[in-house]
Amino acid sequence: MGRVLVLGNAGLDLTLQVPRLPEKGETLLGDGAGSAPGGKGLNQAVTAARTGAQVIFHAAIGHDAQGAQIAAALASEGISELELHHVPYSSDFSLLMVLPDGENSIVSAGSCAAALTVEMAENFAANTTTGDIVLLQGNLTQASTLAALATATARGATTLFNPAPLWWDVGPLLPLCNIVIANRGEAKTITGLSEPTAAAAALCRLGASIAIITLGAGGCLTSDSDGTIGHYPASKIRAIDTTGCGDTFCGVFAAMLAMGLGQETAINLAQSAAALTAQHRGAFTALPSRDELAALTARIELARSGNGAAGED
Repeated sequence: MGRVLVLGNAGLDLTLQVPRLPEKGETLLGDGAGSAPGGKGLNQAVTAARTGAQVIFHAAIGHDAQGAQIAAALASEGISELELHHVPYSSDFSLLMVLPDGENSIVSAGSCAAALTVEMAENFAANTTTGDIVLLQGNLTQASTLAALATATARGATTLFNPAPLWWDVGPLLPLCNIVIANRGEAKTITGLSEPTAAAAALCRLGASIAIITLGAGGCLTSDSDGTIGHYPASKIRAIDTTGCGDTFCGVFAAMLAMGLGQETAINLAQSAAALTAQHRGAFTALPSRDELAALTARIELARSGNGAAGED
């Protein structure tokens, strides 16, 4: 069994339920305010750890009460190796505005994530080996993300890149990515193509070995360097809040690959886990529990052992 190594951001999520997004210059009243640990890197690492996978997570936080809160939350998650670099900035946070239909818009502050240096990234990835899954997001600087991907690739690890948020050009990194996971909007921004199948194929032409485009209620689709397209329908649910669904998908998918499951099974489990997240409000508070994830993996194992075919790739 391989490990999941996550290099990313860790912060606090401030959540507010809003009837709609505010207009320019408008003050809009919301309700249901909440606060919880968050950040794409943190959410993905926690979700992966809750599957039972061996997880290593490195991130940067501030020397403040918020940083202490983040560290305390992570200490109880069973992460195999946790290293939080303290940097001279206020701890990162995100404001999540959640609409009545469950969709969300997010604004983030990321000074700590941006302070994670190239040297830190290289040292992190230098511990990888064949069989490991290295998972990164777009919160760090381009230089640090590139350094981690390059080092992990040189050591034979499988690199998985979730480029959100898109605040720098991801193109130069794609040839170092075994798998890229992006939603429909992110894929369009990167490739200029609005049709998801075409965008997935374009991501592979730009260098990624495999592209996965998540489509919310539409499931997801995949493309590989040979041009083969795969479609994976999503479970039919009533979504309450889609915040955190992408992070759940990435964390569970990476964990399943590290455990030796094939891509098809990993995607199906990741989508089922994301569906659980969509049925709860918040991001960190909506991540599936260890028991919920254990039930999902047990169901797949039962199907595989029962007829030898279900869930095979």
